[in-house]
Amino acid sequence: MDATAFAAFAAASSGPSAVVQRQRAQYTEDAVLSATPVQLVTMLYDRLMLDLSRAEVAQVAADWQAASEQLLHAQAIIAELSSSLKIDVWDGGEGLLALYTYTSTALVNANVHRDVAVTREVVGLLEPLRQAWHEAAASLQASGSTGGAALGVA
Repeated sequence: MDATAFAAFAAASSGPSAVVQRQRAQYTEDAVLSATPVQLVTMLYDRLMLDLSRAEVAQVAADWQAASEQLLHAQAIIAELSSSLKIDVWDGGEGLLALYTYTSTALVNANVHRDVAVTREVVGLLEPLRQAWHEAAASLQASGSTGGAALGVA
């Protein structure tokens, strides 16, 4: 195998092809466009927890660039969750907003100080919420409701 053939093979086998990437992007777009407000929140929480998991792995490996990218994306998700929260719809809204504000600030600190313990703290705070949103979504789906307004999301 010559160098050109090897380079072509390496490029083809190093990751998903452009076609596969487009298919994944289309699938994701379709899923988001057809999701209810509660399903969108669960998707955000799932991605948030994935970002935090990846950030933790990168921090432990001292891959600060990768950790920073994941932490910044997690902050963007928390900002989206905060902006979609309707605090006047239910009594817990202000408390949840305060938690989002705290976790966003904590992620900034985790990034700046390269502190995996802070990242783990945020995971511990947000994982129960992710689970609760999934349970609420399943309950609403079983009852046939989309329930976004009842759960305080836009």
